Amino acid sequence: MKQDRRFLVIGVVAVAAAVAGYSVNAWWRAGSQTEAAGAVMSARLTDLHGKALSIDQWRGRVLVVNFWATWCAPCRDEIPIFIKLQQKHQARGLQFIGIAIDQREKVERFARDFAMNYPVLLGGIDMVELSRRAGNRLGALPFTIIIDRTGAIVSVQVGVLKEAKLEAMLQALL
Repeated sequence: MKQDRRFLVIGVVAVAAAVAGYSVNAWWRAGSQTEAAGAVMSARLTDLHGKALSIDQWRGRVLVVNFWATWCAPCRDEIPIFIKLQQKHQARGLQFIGIAIDQREKVERFARDFAMNYPVLLGGIDMVELSRRAGNRLGALPFTIIIDRTGAIVSVQVGVLKEAKLEAMLQALL
């Protein structure tokens, strides 16, 4: 009987610790996500015309911010999907933004060859760090962040985003 009570106490303490850990983690992640969203929104990058732009200028729209490179095969696979969805949902407030972590000349040629219909910004090694802060723990490409109209990160995706999954997420936000 005494041993049963001990296991019960240990079980209650374990459950309480798990709940407390989960709560602290949720609180930390919420603060971390808010900080990450602010960092992404305030990022200033150069477009393909040499003009400095801030992602914050698109606040109020649903943003799909994609970190990519011309040499990244999975990036090359998903960009046509982004072009299609940008065309389809632009009037409803959707804005794709590509942050290329690559050489300007290669990005210009790629954007022209693929007829990219959304802003392409040039990012350096600091953009790899920004993507890590936003949830890209692996530092992998492609990496995509979806930001709602209020400027909050609602989804992060390491690797290719499939069209059906992305379309479903966007429908809920548009």
